[in-house]
Amino acid sequence: MTGDVEMLSEPQAILAFAALSQEHRLRIVRLLVEAGPQGMPAGALGDTLGAGSSKMSFHLSHLEQAGLVRSRRDGRQIIYAIEIATLSALIAFLLKDCCGGRPEFCLPALATATRCASKEQADA
Repeated sequence: MTGDVEMLSEPQAILAFAALSQEHRLRIVRLLVEAGPQGMPAGALGDTLGAGSSKMSFHLSHLEQAGLVRSRRDGRQIIYAIEIATLSALIAFLLKDCCGGRPEFCLPALATATRCASKEQADA
């Protein structure tokens, strides 16, 4: 891939994939991608997924440790948002040296990632 997207190291990528390999955490990431840079309160995430606060805290902690989400306090709420740079770096890790010099095979994935990155930048 080209551009200024940083690449994750293999240990960082493994940590991110491990965090994403659980259904609740994968659903959280997808919800936060949809929510965009403003993020969502932890309570709203829990309500949407039908999960209690201790379960959400556990899963959000894993995602935050993997660098996939970030949190900020807003009054009494904790708002979680996707770390789009880490998600982009994870995609870059997967597509590095794409298809042995045949990048046309990776064009659909690159086009999808580009659309998402463009939308994220427009929303910021």
